Amino acid sequence: MLTVIVVFLTGLFASNIIGQRLLRLWEGILRRIPVVNSIYNGVKQVSDTLFRPGGQAFRKALLVQWPQPGQWTIAFLTGRPGGDVANHLEGDYLSVYVPTTPNPTGGYFVMLRRKDVVELDMSVDEALKYIISMGVAVPARVPPRAAPLATKTPPM
Repeated sequence: MLTVIVVFLTGLFASNIIGQRLLRLWEGILRRIPVVNSIYNGVKQVSDTLFRPGGQAFRKALLVQWPQPGQWTIAFLTGRPGGDVANHLEGDYLSVYVPTTPNPTGGYFVMLRRKDVVELDMSVDEALKYIISMGVAVPARVPPRAAPLATKTPPM
């Protein structure tokens, strides 16, 4: 109960004009501290991207072979390789985030060939619940799809 009250009061405080000014002041202080500045900016950028209302940081739930062939895990499509990385990859690649269980905030960013990725008929939320529960909260089974990202399907 105390946690709910603290979260509620923090949100109430931060949503008013005085709270917003104090938050900007606090951010200004953090940005002046050399080591904290680089950590804070990185964490803030990631959290703003992941938790933005209506954000599309994770576009689709995928099935990929990880950490080695024959072992499958759920991953998330984050986009396509860009910048100089795209100049060095030949073929059709996807940018994929492979989360760890039970804490999906830790994981691996990899670039995989599109043919090695299977798109799932599962929402990102369902996939996250499945990962966090370590496979206990199984999403509802859906009929097979007509056009997956790749022709490769995992063994049942």
